[in-house]
Amino acid sequence: MKLTGHAPGEVYMQRARAAILYHGGADAVNSFTRFYLALLGQIPYSVCPCVPPEMMLLPQWFPVNLYRVSAWSRTMIVTLSIMSALKPVQKIDATLGIRELFLKPPAEWPANQCPGLESQGWLSWRKFFHAVDAGLKLCERWNFLPLRQKALEQAERWMLERFAGSDGLGAIFPPMVWSLIALKALGYEDTSLEMRFARERLDDLILEDEHTVRLQPCKSPVWDSAISMLALSDSGLEADHPQMEAGYRWLLAQQILKPGDWSETVNEEPGGWCFEYANDYYPDVDDTVMVMMALNRRLSPTNPATAALAPQLAIVSDEDEEAECPGDFQQAVSPEEARQTQLALQRAEAWVLAMQNSDGGWGAFDKDNDCEFLCHVPFADHNAMIDPSTPDLAARVLEALGQLGRRVGHPAVDRGLKYIKEHQESDGSWFGRWGVNYIYGTWQALQGMAAVGVPQDDEAMQAGAAWLLAYQQPCGGWGESPDSYADPSLKGQGTPTASQTAWALLGLISAGLADHAAVRQGIRFLLDTQLSDGSWHEPEFTGTGFPQVFYLKYHYYPIYFPLMALSRWAVLAQQLGVEGPEYLRQPVVTAKVPVPQIAMFMAR
Repeated sequence: MKLTGHAPGEVYMQRARAAILYHGGADAVNSFTRFYLALLGQIPYSVCPCVPPEMMLLPQWFPVNLYRVSAWSRTMIVTLSIMSALKPVQKIDATLGIRELFLKPPAEWPANQCPGLESQGWLSWRKFFHAVDAGLKLCERWNFLPLRQKALEQAERWMLERFAGSDGLGAIFPPMVWSLIALKALGYEDTSLEMRFARERLDDLILEDEHTVRLQPCKSPVWDSAISMLALSDSGLEADHPQMEAGYRWLLAQQILKPGDWSETVNEEPGGWCFEYANDYYPDVDDTVMVMMALNRRLSPTNPATAALAPQLAIVSDEDEEAECPGDFQQAVSPEEARQTQLALQRAEAWVLAMQNSDGGWGAFDKDNDCEFLCHVPFADHNAMIDPSTPDLAARVLEALGQLGRRVGHPAVDRGLKYIKEHQESDGSWFGRWGVNYIYGTWQALQGMAAVGVPQDDEAMQAGAAWLLAYQQPCGGWGESPDSYADPSLKGQGTPTASQTAWALLGLISAGLADHAAVRQGIRFLLDTQLSDGSWHEPEFTGTGFPQVFYLKYHYYPIYFPLMALSRWAVLAQQLGVEGPEYLRQPVVTAKVPVPQIAMFMAR
């Protein structure tokens, strides 16, 4: 079938072209997109930064080596290095090209650079790495590449080894699609096991309906399952409920018990969880601590967050349980299952503690992955070349440790607290690396500090709570745009969303302000904006992939986070005698979200 595309003269095509040209045209795309354009013959590979496969041969003691960059960059760099070396091109008809989107000839396009690192000095790292890039391209032109073949073979082996136990290389779209291109460039037949594996895993990311085809960047079953179970537990669902038991067993089965890339720099037994269904080489701290908190609920006779939940505020009634989930809900977890859960938690805690960085914080996938000078490499313009400590992640680790009984005075906790307090902004907020943005970071910092016993009158706690109060909007909600990553003056500002409102409420509750008028107003905002199916409408993107580069929309965020906030507030409202919205105190309340209903929504 011959592809003809859409006619360039169509009004919608002209509007799209005008918008692209207004934002700098194809000239402004990052290095990854330049490789796509080179693959399709739209620009020469000389316009792309050089990604030398010889990097595979650099020893770990060398200042620049494969394990000094972030885990996600690692999988992209290896596959791109094969593509950069072999320079495959798929010719397409000129009428299907995009030359009308060029402002200047490709040879005159600006050099790639990381957002926010526009260093212009003559002795800058940026100048140094661009000189290295020019030197590498000169070596390619003169064919002075004595180690090229050996490096390509090493890159190929590295890539194929990491296919095992994965949903595709790195289980995220960029290295998955580039691994397919790399295999093709290396001469693998379309019918080979390797090519079929790469293509099938890539196809698994496609969502297709009657009118659209969408491509997910990855899948998030471990993350969503753990948070869903925490929210359901907060809402009053007992740990021995059949659906909860099924969730616990699934999470236990997902624990990764084999070493991955992290073991190149950390000497500890495996025990983490990954984000996706399968990604054995890349467990991460964030998912691990979230699963730890979920599994810990299994071992608690009652959930302290909901033990005092008033009957009229229960999320699931006895009638719902009997109708939808028959069984003996009072039966405690068996001794063997309790032992397995405890063992999994012990492994996980040991692994997480071993991953603590030298500065007291935690990164996502590796320890002490913080060589900032590597952010000036030309192909580092995805703004995530390294994986340093971040306040939101460090605070979530403290929250998990706190739920396991660790408190101020524990060495790892004290180091983590010191890191978090040192990275509080002057206005009282905290940066959020993995969620948008300062609302996310401030919520998590307050919740993490409270979990390990930081008193509510602590200066850092009070300053963080004051910042959240200052950014509540007249409607009662909170919202923040991803624009705050590029312009911090926009922090805390944006369209109010259910997920960000829930984060702010959870932070204020952790700071001891459950009876504050602003919290009651925020609760009313959530109740007034809930839809009939139990969810909230949230078209905004509140998850962060790479700041200033791409953002994520988690479809469960506007479900489980509001449920968590409503449930925790309901408990404290009863304990404190808080006067809440009138309809919150009715026998059948707006906050009631039956488990089967929310589960059906999540399954869609």
